[in-house]
Amino acid sequence: MLVSTPIGNLGDLSERAREALATADLVACEDTRRTGRLLHHLGIGDRRLLRLDAHREEAAAGRVVDVLAGGGRVALVSDAGTPSVSDPGQRLVDHVLDAGHEVRAVPGPSAVLAALVVSGLPIERFVFEGFLPRRGPERATRIGQLVVEPRTSVIFESPHRAAATLAELADACGPERPVAVCRELTKLHEEVWRGPLGEASAAAETVKGEVVVVLGGVDEPTQVDEATIRAALDEAIAGGRSRRDAVREVASRLGVARNVVYDLATETS
Repeated sequence: MLVSTPIGNLGDLSERAREALATADLVACEDTRRTGRLLHHLGIGDRRLLRLDAHREEAAAGRVVDVLAGGGRVALVSDAGTPSVSDPGQRLVDHVLDAGHEVRAVPGPSAVLAALVVSGLPIERFVFEGFLPRRGPERATRIGQLVVEPRTSVIFESPHRAAATLAELADACGPERPVAVCRELTKLHEEVWRGPLGEASAAAETVKGEVVVVLGGVDEPTQVDEATIRAALDEAIAGGRSRRDAVREVASRLGVARNVVYDLATETS
């Protein structure tokens, strides 16, 4: 059972979630101390706790499957929110399903949905990006995809990197792109800043607590001329990329069809 837990306000825990935790033979969690405090707050007696963080997920999966095979009940929680959403859990679910056991969810608090519905941005269609890569070509590629993304995007970020990430997004997407920066969701000091991306970095300088960035989609497909594509190719190749890697990176970053970039790369080689 994947059990959603509060992202800040303990009053958001559902009665069904409490029951699932109270009747579990084993509770798998990221941090046993944090989950132990939650269970104590709920007045739930001692539960067997199993640490299941990103580094121990594979090893812990075997124990979970053994408990299920013996007829036991297992609850999986993350530190906050819904398990597996930018938290450990997906590999465990795969192992449990492969072993022939049922997986169910107890829905509840989610920072993704909470931020979306208060953002004031279109949410009929959205994409969840989680945490962006911290550096390198992977980060450039992901930000390049956001440049041309027509849907509203939800991004997680830590407080000490939020201002820099917002500044980088403003450089890539343009300063007028609408954005909402959400922090301390459901808590006493909940705050949602809404405005143009070019002003968001300054607003996030003193942010504390985990941040959810909700970025508006691009209104129209970006038109990229051949000179811009060639310049981006030259820069990537000068930086040590192979032609193949340069084509892939530039196509993703500029939102241009890969065959178009490839043709220009072969013309200039």
